[in-house]
Amino acid sequence: MEMEQQTTLAATLEDESAHAFDSTVARIWRVFWILLIVTLVEIALATVHYFTGMPPVLLRNVIFLSLTLVKAFYIVAEFMHLRHEVKNLILSIMIPLLLFIWFITAFLTDGNSWRVDRERRVTQTEQVSPAP
Repeated sequence: MEMEQQTTLAATLEDESAHAFDSTVARIWRVFWILLIVTLVEIALATVHYFTGMPPVLLRNVIFLSLTLVKAFYIVAEFMHLRHEVKNLILSIMIPLLLFIWFITAFLTDGNSWRVDRERRVTQTEQVSPAP
């Protein structure tokens, strides 16, 4: 009797582990296809812009940034398993991440304004020859 219970338990555990493995593999393939589609959209947009010049650069950059953030958040949700966590843990990770992205954007913008300002001052500098 005990041997039959152990055999039944082992068979049940094998079935459950096989089912869990299949669902994990299916989820990984779903993530792969979603990320592939988003990447192909980015490549198609870049190719269209390269050959036609459309859409305008600012719109293209906004679209690229948006698609990149979608991919980043999807990867974080799936592979760091944040999708299945409690709300407070998700917020404790995502808020600093968003602040970090904002800091990078602010520093790049500020650095670009310094570069433009410096170039403007250099071109306005008047070249004077020494007195005879």
